[in-house]
Amino acid sequence: MEVCLEPPAGFSPMPRVSSALDTVGPIYMHGAGEARRFGMYVLDKHCNTRRNMHGGLLAALTDVALGFTLGYLTQPFTSYVTVSLDVDFAGSAVEGDWLEARTDVQRRGRRLAFANCYVWRGDTRIARASGVFMATDQSPPEC
Repeated sequence: MEVCLEPPAGFSPMPRVSSALDTVGPIYMHGAGEARRFGMYVLDKHCNTRRNMHGGLLAALTDVALGFTLGYLTQPFTSYVTVSLDVDFAGSAVEGDWLEARTDVQRRGRRLAFANCYVWRGDTRIARASGVFMATDQSPPEC
């Protein structure tokens, strides 16, 4: 049974856009524009057999943060798909840890965008991701 943890002040739940994000999350957002941050608690369902957060879920968090940051920078919201994503793990997280993903958009063109994401556990940076994303003509989620 999962424990319901309240996010830090200012964070609100991300809009539900897919059942995949239900599995990854819950994920919360704070702020706007390029300063938008994404946060989540590490839950039992996120942990591997060593009781650390599974690296694939950490990568998923970076992918979500990058794609949504780019989408929210365009009005109306534009959907982006991941072209490439490289993730470097510099630490770990365990059940109960609060993680924050912060993004840095390097360049946005008409179709391609390049951005980085850093995941923090408190004052410790535990992951860095670098991605290339492509704007699509798909219908955006309700945000």
